[in-house]
Amino acid sequence: MFSGIDDPRQWVLPKVLEEQSERCPDRIAVRTVDGETLTYRELATQAAQVAGLLASLGVEATSRVAILASNSLDFVRAWAGVQRLGATAVLLNTELMGDFLLHPLQDSAPSLLVIEARLLPQLEAVHKRLPSLQRVLTIGGKRTDRDAFDAWADVAPYDGPFPAATDTASIMYTSGTTGAPKGVLMPHAHCFLFGLGVIENLAVTEADHYYICLPLFHANGLLMQLGAVLISGAGATIKDRFSASAWLGDIRASGATVTHSLGAISAFVLAQPESASDGDHRLRLIFSAPNHPDHERVWRKRFGIPAVVGGYGMTECNIPLYGDPNDPRPGTCGRVYGRCFEVEIRHPDTDLPVPCGDVGEIMVRPKMGPAFMAGYNGLPAKTVEAWRNLWFHTGDAGRMDPDGYVTFIDRIKDCIRRRGENISAADIEASMARLPGVAEVAAFAVPSDVRGGEDEIMLAIVPESGADLTPDLIVSHARAHMPRFAQPRYVEFMAGLPKTGTEKVRKAELRSVGVGPGTIDLALSARP
Repeated sequence: MFSGIDDPRQWVLPKVLEEQSERCPDRIAVRTVDGETLTYRELATQAAQVAGLLASLGVEATSRVAILASNSLDFVRAWAGVQRLGATAVLLNTELMGDFLLHPLQDSAPSLLVIEARLLPQLEAVHKRLPSLQRVLTIGGKRTDRDAFDAWADVAPYDGPFPAATDTASIMYTSGTTGAPKGVLMPHAHCFLFGLGVIENLAVTEADHYYICLPLFHANGLLMQLGAVLISGAGATIKDRFSASAWLGDIRASGATVTHSLGAISAFVLAQPESASDGDHRLRLIFSAPNHPDHERVWRKRFGIPAVVGGYGMTECNIPLYGDPNDPRPGTCGRVYGRCFEVEIRHPDTDLPVPCGDVGEIMVRPKMGPAFMAGYNGLPAKTVEAWRNLWFHTGDAGRMDPDGYVTFIDRIKDCIRRRGENISAADIEASMARLPGVAEVAAFAVPSDVRGGEDEIMLAIVPESGADLTPDLIVSHARAHMPRFAQPRYVEFMAGLPKTGTEKVRKAELRSVGVGPGTIDLALSARP
């Protein structure tokens, strides 16, 4: 276990990696399902070499380096190298394209991008509109190429100073509510605490082995799971992307003792055909968010997993709520992680506490300053708005019972949660509004037909007069301009959208009606 756990000034993952490389140098830190491995010594050395490469290209501690790549050892090297140098890693979803990719790159203004070769076409479509981007390093290119990321192997390790716990480690983009996604400024201590919270609440030790199939460009996969591995001195097996059919086989082959499920992943795994060998594995715990009661029963009974634990958090506020492995409360998010956070249910309009058991907004504040977001990139007014009255406003509704357990109820904000992603309705609407023939469009969430499967995306479209909009056109436009997770499932054509007296669309009214007789299921009506 990292020696600096009790000193927040030491909450810096590059320092963790350096210490572990000396304490357990030959222990495998991370491996892929295909058998590639990195020991702690190798990872620390190669991270320092990547830092050296970046420094040789003019990247400084004040610079920003974007990473657009799927789960791999090269992703881990790139991220760890940026962190070792003290630069800020801008972590991007690999499915972003068009304006969905352009916005975070323009907003964060990185000077260098590390990108997987297969994703280069997505960059080429927006590259000319990125004046700050001076250099691109390609993962998977030829070692002799001028812009090959693999050039790190020929560079001496960087031996400069480590960043401070208060320095900005990363920028991750979270969903906008009425506008574009916002860049969350994440100090090193904040990133560290994602992993420490897992260790302290799920009892992770160096004897554990993690199976990570969630994307490393999100906080759960990178910081909650891989971060916990590094801090504890455990090991991890990573997969490039989640596969329901391969999940149990990977769990067995890796010898995993702990893994995380997010959103609809549980539903997809549990929908696989049952087998007499479903309990043949070493898992002692699964962290499942949300922790649906029906799912928990199956995890325990069918798969024989002793502990199924829920939680609640956001990129901005870390994970302030954890379930108790020894006191299961299916359907709840758990209780406050009291060492580091305060959590209260307050009225969303007055910010006053509501009576125990009443529904209000989940509000959070940290007990340790740098172990929380530092704000939204370039958006001071939005930062102050989220922090009004000295509480961070999550925008989520919940209730707290007399024992302190919090149950998530719904979203107060206009945000859609699908396939583990928070999706801005405004982004979807902006993209669909560019389809010829669309006069007005509203995007909103409707329940998934997979139990516990979060949301599906529905559009209400008002066609222009005389326009011949078809499901095929909508599907084709979405596939060409939107990430898969943001592509709509349903559409309904309307003569007009319901609006307030100030011309705001009544999303609540659209959600309450939901899928009806006139709704078109795009998955059925327009197959590829």
